[in-house]
Amino acid sequence: MLYGIWHFGLREVWPELVLNLCYIACLVMIGLYFFKYRITTMQFNYWCSVCVGVTILLRDILFAPPLSIYWIKLVCHALSVLLLIMLTYFYARKEWKTYSKRNLWMICIIDMVIAALYHYDIVHEPVSEYTEYLLTEIWIRPTITYGLVACFVSETKENPELT
Repeated sequence: MLYGIWHFGLREVWPELVLNLCYIACLVMIGLYFFKYRITTMQFNYWCSVCVGVTILLRDILFAPPLSIYWIKLVCHALSVLLLIMLTYFYARKEWKTYSKRNLWMICIIDMVIAALYHYDIVHEPVSEYTEYLLTEIWIRPTITYGLVACFVSETKENPELT
């Protein structure tokens, strides 16, 4: 984040700065939840899902990156809307006990597919100074969604009635 501001300027990377603030909030909550420090499972699931939902809305729907391959753009938009619907349905409900590992894995897998399609499109464009920066930024959210799955799986091992 700091490299992007320093190298490209704040005017160019301000959307990534907002996204990274949401990612940092998720990482802090993952740390608090993992070390069982002042955050309940319901708070963790709700606020992490809100942060991930905001990043999906901003990066993939409202300010979608320009993609050179049209079919990839359409598939990414459709998957992003599906991912937002899944987060709303499975994840952002206060009845978090209805989650299952399968639902969370589906969210993680769809997020990884979106990142892989972005990766494919960026790699097939001419390489520029933004290429490495964009490739790094693309894979942050799937890593965080995997962290959410890992936290849920660790919770279900300790508390079997949540599965």
